[in-house]
Amino acid sequence: MRSLIRRVLLDTRYTLIGFPAAAVAFVLMIGGFAAGVGTAVVWIGLPILAGTLRLARAFAEGERGWLADVLQRPPVRPRYKPAPPGAGRLRRLVNPMTSGQSWLDLLHGILNFPVSVVAFAVTVTFWAIAVLGLTWPGYGFLFVNLPGNAGLAELLQIGEGYLPNAVVNFCIGLAGLVLLPVVTRGTALLRAGLGRWLLTGVAELQGRIEVLSESRSAAVSAEAAALRKLERDIHDGPQQRLVSLAMELSRAQRQMAKDPDAAQLTLKGAIAATRETLDELRALSRGIAPPILSDRGLAPALAALAGRSTVPVDLDVQVEGRFPAAVENAVYFVCAETLTNVAKHSRATQCTVQLVRTGDTLMLIIGDDGVGGAHVAKGHGLAGLADRMRAVDGDLMVQSPDGGPTLIVAEVPCG
Repeated sequence: MRSLIRRVLLDTRYTLIGFPAAAVAFVLMIGGFAAGVGTAVVWIGLPILAGTLRLARAFAEGERGWLADVLQRPPVRPRYKPAPPGAGRLRRLVNPMTSGQSWLDLLHGILNFPVSVVAFAVTVTFWAIAVLGLTWPGYGFLFVNLPGNAGLAELLQIGEGYLPNAVVNFCIGLAGLVLLPVVTRGTALLRAGLGRWLLTGVAELQGRIEVLSESRSAAVSAEAAALRKLERDIHDGPQQRLVSLAMELSRAQRQMAKDPDAAQLTLKGAIAATRETLDELRALSRGIAPPILSDRGLAPALAALAGRSTVPVDLDVQVEGRFPAAVENAVYFVCAETLTNVAKHSRATQCTVQLVRTGDTLMLIIGDDGVGGAHVAKGHGLAGLADRMRAVDGDLMVQSPDGGPTLIVAEVPCG
């Protein structure tokens, strides 16, 4: 109830105070724009028009401050085009005319007035209905009992019909009070919607473009890191084994004529090395695109990871069904790399892996009782996981104080 009352009062304040501000802005915007355009041919209009745009920006900044409260979201500030370095006085003076947002501020100053008139009238009307209707029994009684009010009482139909009129008007006031939160919220959103469209729409679009650009950069960085790791693993593992295998086969070929028994032993060693190389290649391929993930989904794939881990893993999967391929690949990769890091660096004796869904968010929670010290700074292994999460609009959180324990939470949209 307290939050509802606070919301009604904030919306009412926004509408009532916004009306005179919108009226002043409308007069200044219309007057400045008309004077600037009318005298532009003699160059006097340019500074007038530029000054009007600067004034429109000031009013727009005030409105953006109100929008944060009304829309219950962080304030959004657009970027105005700055004057070029070394620009002259005239260029700096007319610089607001080169920014598209400045013209949107001017348009808002003009269009906001009629919207504010409607919002103000509706808000005041419903407040009057609620207040006058609920207090009607009190002042109606005074009109009946104060001497000299017979004519006014008759005009207001107060007299013998006082009691039924009091009941009817009280019910009307009560209905107005019930509708007041809806009406004040609607009128506030009517004004705020115009402000958001004209004053923050471009900034929000720029923000989405920046997020997409960061996601693309993160995807490129994550793929590059994965390719470098794969190249390093192949060079340090299978490639060295294949070189050694080639040397063993050459030796067996030379021994075949002189010492067949020795050649047989060499071939047996080469066959064993071949099997080890194949096992290592399979392990590397599972880190890229494991068949179990594409065929059966995340739960079996995570179970396979937990089964291969050298550190005991307590697995808890609370989701069913399939998710987009990019989401499943990202979650699997984070789990695989994290379990590898746990086995290599954490000195942990126990690890927990939990996969849950909260609304439209898929959460992978990994914890261990190791020595801690993990973080996502550049140059560390977890940085690539953070990039991979950002590539799918996700996030990676790491809590790993020195001495442990370590908790890693990966969140990714899955709706």
